[in-house]
Amino acid sequence: MKLQSFDAHCHLDLMASPNTVAHEAAAMGLELFDCGVDPRDFASASERASSSPNVIAGVGLHPWWIADGRCGTAEVGLLCELAIRERFIGEVGLDFSPRFAGTEGNQTQAFERLCRTLSQSPLPGRVLSIHAVRAAGATLDTLESNDLLKDVRNSPTIIFHWFSGTSDEFVRARIAGCYFSVNERMLATKRGREYARQIPLDRLLLETDAPAEPDAETSARQFVDSLIRVSEVIAALKNCPEESIKSVVLENSHSIFDFR
Repeated sequence: MKLQSFDAHCHLDLMASPNTVAHEAAAMGLELFDCGVDPRDFASASERASSSPNVIAGVGLHPWWIADGRCGTAEVGLLCELAIRERFIGEVGLDFSPRFAGTEGNQTQAFERLCRTLSQSPLPGRVLSIHAVRAAGATLDTLESNDLLKDVRNSPTIIFHWFSGTSDEFVRARIAGCYFSVNERMLATKRGREYARQIPLDRLLLETDAPAEPDAETSARQFVDSLIRVSEVIAALKNCPEESIKSVVLENSHSIFDFR
């Protein structure tokens, strides 16, 4: 019997053999949200997804790429141009870690431009996978000021990937109806485990954030094993059967991404 699971945040473009991993995943019943980090890569990611029905390609621009200069105004413009017609957006967001000090303005400007674009061009069922490191409050402020957190028709589904903000920011995101995708590295910290324990089941997703390093040799089996370990830990934290976690996470994933 095939396994059936969903990875809500990974990066096929950063893997040594992305097409092979996509095909392996399909054979194992593993569905993937392939989050982009550079909008210039979206054409190839979209082509891969068109031949792999288990893969959803997201158009994204990782804040690290803005912070270190790999992407600039032209790439932000391309992101917004593509995002107007795309349902699935990610990875996008803000990273105000000390190593990116001095780049907060450029990051904020890019994220604000994207959010304004999405607000002006709503699509039913749109999904955003958000990176927010030491910037969850600023991220929520930008989403809110652009009416992307309102619980109204055509408002997007917001997923905080690997949430690491403060407890107050976590509560704010929960109240705003955001989802949270959890990976093994999040569960390696005391704060991450406590957040995982508190995430409502109907807002919980699982992810790998694979690969750990660019161009790493990665296999779909590693994805599946990682997702199983995450579900086991969360089941223990919530004191409920592991099968319940797997079932509700798959239901959440299929509801958000329209997989059936």
